[in-house]
Amino acid sequence: MAQAQVSNKPWYKEVTQNQWRALIAAGSGWALDAMDVMLYSMVLVQVMQELQMDKTVGGFLATLTLLSSAFGGLLFGMVADRYGRTKSLMISIIVYSLFTFLCGFSQTVTQLAVFRLLLGLGMGGEWVAGAALITETWDAKHRGKAMGLVQSAWAIGYALAAIVAGLVIPLWGWRGVFFFGIVPALVAIWIRKGTKEPEIWEKMKQDATQKQKSKPKLVELFSGKVLRWTILGAALSVCAQFGYWGLFTWIPSYLGTPVEQGGAGLDIMKSTTWIVIMQTGAWFGYVSFGFLADKIGRKKTFILFFALAALLVPFYGMSSDATRLLILGPFVAFFGSGYFSGFGAVLAELFPTEIRATGQGFCYNFGRGIAATAPTLVGFMATGMGLGAAFGFLAIAFALAAVLVLLFLPETMGKQLN
Repeated sequence: MAQAQVSNKPWYKEVTQNQWRALIAAGSGWALDAMDVMLYSMVLVQVMQELQMDKTVGGFLATLTLLSSAFGGLLFGMVADRYGRTKSLMISIIVYSLFTFLCGFSQTVTQLAVFRLLLGLGMGGEWVAGAALITETWDAKHRGKAMGLVQSAWAIGYALAAIVAGLVIPLWGWRGVFFFGIVPALVAIWIRKGTKEPEIWEKMKQDATQKQKSKPKLVELFSGKVLRWTILGAALSVCAQFGYWGLFTWIPSYLGTPVEQGGAGLDIMKSTTWIVIMQTGAWFGYVSFGFLADKIGRKKTFILFFALAALLVPFYGMSSDATRLLILGPFVAFFGSGYFSGFGAVLAELFPTEIRATGQGFCYNFGRGIAATAPTLVGFMATGMGLGAAFGFLAIAFALAAVLVLLFLPETMGKQLN
């Protein structure tokens, strides 16, 4: 395994203008992806009341979005490998922003379900295009930091969704919140103007054209030495995302649900404040994971975050007191979110360039597709035992993720892509 050369310069002075540009493009798209996707969670209580949905149906609509995002990630991964990372990134942003906007016109549960289903295609595509762009543009020794910074944008987007909901709902209701979701389309225009494709992808395309390779990209994930990484990446993604989506889809509703119905009973402004504070912890988690992964290795950092998430989540679910939730929230988000920063780098380091985006897209979004059942399952369980108690069940997923890393994941820190 080739190791990056040691430099005495501060890491940020070694970063080129093109690398920063790629990071801003991927990070801004990811932040606005988070905002558009999580707007649903912020208005779920109001939507359930107006469209007469119960918690199981409310969770099922979140499941639909995650299922379609799994397909979108695979689709846009192949688009990114064939036509370019920036083109795929731009199209995915347009898709999720357009259909978030259309959610505001929903008059029935069916209409809302269709729009959320189509929104998910862009949601899944943005991550894989952005991850491939960053991991191929940044040097090996800073790849973990870069993905940590990009992934931290999700916390910003999640918090922004809470702020938008807190400001817009009193004025224009839940429909106005969805209408705000068209804003990310403007970012796609900026990305199209000046973000370059990674040199390693450009060279791969030239070589592939000369060799006239015709083997389907998806088939290559299930052949030879790559197969074991496909299985491992997919299994790890299932566990990690099951825990995340089962928890964070329902936290806004948990905070806003009356105490007598098993929630924390916070009003809209308090819920917004609690979520913003919680996502501040998530932001530090994403960034810290990236720096730790470049310092002590991907494997140790994954185990640390998964294990502590498994310990903290049940305590959060048992705490209905507002003050305890305020204190625990940032720590739960730190360890229960931060591990996502490792996926882009590790998957990039496991797959070769010609199928890198396809491999990243398949593993990450296969996991998301299976984990799509988590919001529905938690919603179903909450009907009988309350949301807080249902959260404790998710600790199993985090614990299994830690075991998978411990037993099967190789250490790839410092690996040069080729």
